[in-house]
Amino acid sequence: MPDTPLSQKSCAPCEGGTPALPDDAARKMMAQLDGWTLSNDARSISKRFEFKGFAKPVELANLAAWLGNKQGHHPDIRFGWGYCEVSFTTHAAGGLTENDFICAARLDALLA
Repeated sequence: MPDTPLSQKSCAPCEGGTPALPDDAARKMMAQLDGWTLSNDARSISKRFEFKGFAKPVELANLAAWLGNKQGHHPDIRFGWGYCEVSFTTHAAGGLTENDFICAARLDALLA
């Protein structure tokens, strides 16, 4: 049976002691995302969305916040005129977990 696409999975609750993905596993999971960037220390992923104007970045920031609440896995969001940057990391793990990749894929699916 093939693996379930990340965009169809849901986040699992994280607690202290949840291990972060090793760098090589995080890099492998990046292949399942389009346009996301892995930080140099492989502890977070981010994507910058560009728009004309201010309303669309605000809408995307609200959508990313809504998704974070729905999944129980909250992103860091920066936005301003013409852009919105969304970053995921698992603070409890001190790095990336599958939840970060799930949320990134689900956000992309919502925007498709």
